[in-house]
Amino acid sequence: MEKVWFVTGASTGLGKALVLELIAKKCKVVATSRNPLDIEHYLPSVQDNDNLLVLPLDVTNSQHIKSVVEAAKQKFGGIDVLVNNAGFAYFSPIENADDQQIENMFAVNFWGVKHMIDHVLPIMREQKSGTILNISSLGGLRAFAGFGYYHATKFALEGFSESLSQEVEPLGINISLVEPGDFNTDFASRSATENANIIEAYQATAGENIKNLRELSGQQPGDPNKAAKVIYDLMNRGDVPLRMLLGSDAYQRAMEKLTGMQKLFSTYHDITVSTDY
Repeated sequence: MEKVWFVTGASTGLGKALVLELIAKKCKVVATSRNPLDIEHYLPSVQDNDNLLVLPLDVTNSQHIKSVVEAAKQKFGGIDVLVNNAGFAYFSPIENADDQQIENMFAVNFWGVKHMIDHVLPIMREQKSGTILNISSLGGLRAFAGFGYYHATKFALEGFSESLSQEVEPLGINISLVEPGDFNTDFASRSATENANIIEAYQATAGENIKNLRELSGQQPGDPNKAAKVIYDLMNRGDVPLRMLLGSDAYQRAMEKLTGMQKLFSTYHDITVSTDY
């Protein structure tokens, strides 16, 4: 029996690729987006598919989430896999960043996930089963100049998810952080906003990184369709790791971070342990 999947941010990118993969595999799918017409554009036969429910969803509105989750439960009886994919980025140096842009990004990337889980987790507890996939990023493991506030949302999501996994594993529920590298999606173009007033002092660091990422848009090495297949296959065979890096670039950069941390901790080992009683 195919699982019931609930996907946020299903209009473009990985969310779109995943919905298409799930529909091809005859899964039951709740596909949501701020504008459901974007989903219906690539799924023109929505009304003819009893396994598909397309709904508008604003993940920053807890009451809206509640009604959409209730509609999904009413149609399919439960939710087996929640994919928290909705998100966007604001690129800026730390100094002189726009507070409202930062708050908006946290509202979607972190609080939106929290509110989704608030309403879906009780269903999974009742079922005594379920999987929650939180779409993080390589940027949830490693930070780069120019993206500090985006990293902050993803680092927060990583810590939140790690704790949650320990709380719900005994209840039969799995948590997984999906950590893509650079994938060929709208992330660095339409789905991102940018500080237009970068101070000259940061042009060579944050400014250069933002410019390079913008120029990479449309040429990223990661294939979202392959990522969707990997995610489906892992869920289908029940192999749900806490962290799932996607992309050779994500693996390389994550291992660089891990190696650097191990070296740093070892270098200062004597000082570290000297503070014990």
